[in-house]
Amino acid sequence: MPDISLLTTIKGSLLENFFPQGWDLQKIDACCQHPPETVTQRQSFWHNDFAPVLCDSLDEFDAKMGHEIANTIRAYRNSNRSLALILPVGPMGMYKWAVYFLTEWQVKCDHVHGFNMDEWSDEEGNTTPPEAAGSFQGAMEEAFYGPLGQLTIPPEQRHFATKSSLPEYPRQIAELLQQGGGLVVVFGIGRVCHIAFWEPHFAAEFTEEEWKKQAYRIGAKLHPLTIEQNAITSFKSRTTLVSCCANTIGPGLFLKADRIIGGCDGALGRGMQWQGMSFWITLRHGPSIWLPSTFMPTLPGRLFFLKELAGPLVAECN
Repeated sequence: MPDISLLTTIKGSLLENFFPQGWDLQKIDACCQHPPETVTQRQSFWHNDFAPVLCDSLDEFDAKMGHEIANTIRAYRNSNRSLALILPVGPMGMYKWAVYFLTEWQVKCDHVHGFNMDEWSDEEGNTTPPEAAGSFQGAMEEAFYGPLGQLTIPPEQRHFATKSSLPEYPRQIAELLQQGGGLVVVFGIGRVCHIAFWEPHFAAEFTEEEWKKQAYRIGAKLHPLTIEQNAITSFKSRTTLVSCCANTIGPGLFLKADRIIGGCDGALGRGMQWQGMSFWITLRHGPSIWLPSTFMPTLPGRLFFLKELAGPLVAECN
């Protein structure tokens, strides 16, 4: 039987120059061939205090990740330390559980400084209004800051990735760290293995040393796979509603985390998913600036994931 796949048919196709130039598709495919039961086996490039955490269901995933966020906030309060908390809009289900635990424990969050990691924008960095559908700022206020009520993070300590605010992140976070605070990064993993909207094709502009110093980007041009991922996960398949640009933090911030809290919940139902390949690349490929998420296992923390993302990643008709 002939081997008919993307690897054998890409030459001369419309996808020949589609993927980031630094991607080794053979190596990426090899990352996806491991048996599901080996997914948590430690790798040489993982930090000693990094661990993937398997979740059997979405409810378990949301609860465990929410508990991790809430417990982190509580731990910093108990130690009388400020916390710079970089936050995503996606995954989202953990926020209701973070609110639940913080409310149950009556943990006041005035020691927390929240930094949203990204926001939709145009090419000049002008962002989606908070009240607009799909706004990350609006989603964060609705899912986390608002429901916390009197325990919430003070409004003046909530930072969003606007054209004027995002460039202040490095200074604001550095000042908190200099005063004895900590930095925790909560994140998801994109289809092209981005963290926030720090896309793989940005690697073409830098050496690895320079890449690691980039703290943010205004009006970042997104990869087509990122746009389609968000069309599916956030805009009910309506690609025309998705911006081609976003403001985003970069590795100069997310790689400075004292601890990370990651989540992969990219299942779609009926056995379909969009995130299994990205998840396996993150855990098996090894650090590469062409695959930003591959640096996350080099940091201390946890990556919560749905069991079905471990595969096996094989063809299946639905």
